[in-house]
Amino acid sequence: MNADSVSIVPSKIRAKALALMETADDSLVYYNYMALAAKTCLFSSDIDSARLLITRIRDFVRRMPPTPFLYDLRSDCANMKGNVFVRVGAMDSAVSCFRRAYAWRMKGIKTRFLPDILMNLADAYNRLGKLDTGAACYRRALSVCDSLQLDSTLKVSIYYGLAQIYVALRDFDQCDHYYNLAARAYDSMLPFEQYFYLNNRGTSYYYRGAYIEAIAYFRRAERLALRQPEMEFELNLSRLNLSDCFLHCNLPDSAEKYVALAEPFFRKIGMATALYYIDTQNTMLALYRKDFAAARRYIRATATPPPGIDPEMLYIRNRNLQLYNEERGDYRRAYHFLQEIVRLDDSIRNERIRMRTADLVLRYQQDSALMARDILIHKQRNEVLKLREGRFAGLLIALLACLIAAFVYLYNKKKRALLLARNHRRVSMLRMENIRNRLSPHFIFNVLNQEMTGRNEDERRELSTLVRLMRRNLELAERLCVTLDEELDFVRTYIDLERRSLGPSFHADISVDEAVRPSEVMLPSMLIQVPVENALKHALRDKEGERLLWIKVLPWKNGGISVTITDNGGGFRPQSSNRGTGTGMRVIMQTIQILNQQNKEPIDAEVHNVMLPDGCIGCEVSFHIPAAYDYHM
Repeated sequence: MNADSVSIVPSKIRAKALALMETADDSLVYYNYMALAAKTCLFSSDIDSARLLITRIRDFVRRMPPTPFLYDLRSDCANMKGNVFVRVGAMDSAVSCFRRAYAWRMKGIKTRFLPDILMNLADAYNRLGKLDTGAACYRRALSVCDSLQLDSTLKVSIYYGLAQIYVALRDFDQCDHYYNLAARAYDSMLPFEQYFYLNNRGTSYYYRGAYIEAIAYFRRAERLALRQPEMEFELNLSRLNLSDCFLHCNLPDSAEKYVALAEPFFRKIGMATALYYIDTQNTMLALYRKDFAAARRYIRATATPPPGIDPEMLYIRNRNLQLYNEERGDYRRAYHFLQEIVRLDDSIRNERIRMRTADLVLRYQQDSALMARDILIHKQRNEVLKLREGRFAGLLIALLACLIAAFVYLYNKKKRALLLARNHRRVSMLRMENIRNRLSPHFIFNVLNQEMTGRNEDERRELSTLVRLMRRNLELAERLCVTLDEELDFVRTYIDLERRSLGPSFHADISVDEAVRPSEVMLPSMLIQVPVENALKHALRDKEGERLLWIKVLPWKNGGISVTITDNGGGFRPQSSNRGTGTGMRVIMQTIQILNQQNKEPIDAEVHNVMLPDGCIGCEVSFHIPAAYDYHM
């Protein structure tokens, strides 16, 4: 049977496969037809029937002794099971199934299906957020296509798979490059392939904020799915994407229409991630209508995100909660969710930078491998020429080969060094960009300005102090280094602002040795601020009894300084539920690591528990900063 027909007319192929099962004399042939029937169930979104058939095939292959043909059937079974897990959002289980399918296919006969399995595996890794591993699987699929000399049309799916990865990494130049390669074969694509191309390209414009262009592609995908009765899942996915775009275009009526069309299907199949997406959109629609009761109901429905949910969906949910509390006048709760938005945005940006760095490393390694292969091929050709020519000609060619090899080696070495240096610079730039762009001041100041309206004089003065503190924080965060005087001034202001919430049992002592000149000593921005913030937030706020904080600045060897921040909050407990995410200290440590790379004498940093004189356990963070430390990048 033509494999393409499975996706075009799955019902017809299923009926034919079931009829052939009745006439099959050999059990292996019988279960191969059953596997074909299971594939048609997947294409027509009949998940329950697919599961039943896959279970029967699995039980059969476990009973039989291994052969290459049986490995092919086992591979088909694992691959289909992985696709079932994908449909219900269980990506970890899907990855495990696809990896087994690939391993068994390598032992089988039908190796031409290896690229399909690798593409499934790449898609699952992408859904888990492991974009660098997904890209590696796609590139391996391209390599397998070349080594097996398979039809070039198979590369089309790989091209827009890679394009989708670069959408997630926000590298839209690379994204458009691969989509343009895939678009050349659009007319020869199968309907499912055409749908994936249109849907994914629409997604790329969605993430650019070009919602009109995104709507145009999603509408084309919807029209395509409407012409294919077996593409029910794809049809409803397009409608869900359209509703999201209409929300961003301030067209709530159109958005509500498409959500209502898509919701029954996803509730029927129980796809948790899609339902979470739907409830998030319904929250936004309720806020548009000022229907706070409905908004509260949908917010409760999304309180526990399903496993594998996209972090950007959590970002949208927190934004909805911020808007919801602003509309209700609860600005303190709105500010809380704004902080969550900032934290999650920082996490997403961090992960995207890590993935882009990993992708650069993988591409660099692949380029090096290809260059080494080209050198080996060139060398082998020279050896063939040497055998064909005479002794004198052979010596001449060998000498020429050595010169060429030496030139290629030097050129390769220089190019590799340049690429490595460029990657290091880019990694440093990305890290510093992440350090400097951790906050979204526009939203913060809007919320605080609204909070000051209608307050009495004392409350306005307190909030005004908070605004000045945050503006000062932004000024300091934009600078790589500040004076000790500026850092301590900010910390004192922050502590004074927190005294009210910590109560009269809180005491802070800041001491600077007379030998230290605060206005002349430079240190990394936020070096003292972040540990102090962690001590107040995670150690002292919930402590009973006296709450103490000490900040000491002492001379250090050869003109340097030593800074210690100590609290009596019970010490650092990694397993504590109140220990925080560690983002602030991670940023400080990354900054120190980057700066230390260009200084002979590094900044030393330590975090450890100490026994205080009264017998209590505390946490102490210390930094040793050498004199004449260079902060220039």
